[in-house]
Amino acid sequence: MSAPISQFFMHYAGPIVFLHVLSAVIWVGGMIAIRFTVHPSLQSIDEPAIKLGKTLEIVGKLFNLVLPFIIILLITAILMILGLQLKASNHYWIVILKEAIWTIMTINFAWMYWRRRRAWRHYQNGELTAAKALVAAFPNRLLPLNMLLGVIALYAGVALRGFT
Repeated sequence: MSAPISQFFMHYAGPIVFLHVLSAVIWVGGMIAIRFTVHPSLQSIDEPAIKLGKTLEIVGKLFNLVLPFIIILLITAILMILGLQLKASNHYWIVILKEAIWTIMTINFAWMYWRRRRAWRHYQNGELTAAKALVAAFPNRLLPLNMLLGVIALYAGVALRGFT
């Protein structure tokens, strides 16, 4: 099975690696942009209902934007692991590290995605306190965790690419 995948990867290595890196940059960069530019700007809105509504709307748009890129990231990672036969590499531990990091990030993303959807329903029903409670951990804990892990995974990917 790996021979056809290796041939496929070698034929399309450039686009596969490009899509992989682009997906990681959009996911991690999107979180960084939201946290350090959009979130502080939203804090200037005095009306709590408007602030919460805009926050939920913006986060929802980001989540919907990055979701296909998370899937592309997974597919391209599998293609690179199999295509470059990284399991046989001395640096396979970096692949395992990256897989662990992206798995934790995906679980964290899924948790935030689910909580944001629930918060949106509460918001639409006028239950602002319940909605706010569901997303309160996003800006100071959950997003920063994924940003840190994403930067580490990006660095590991650059290090790994230097070895192959």
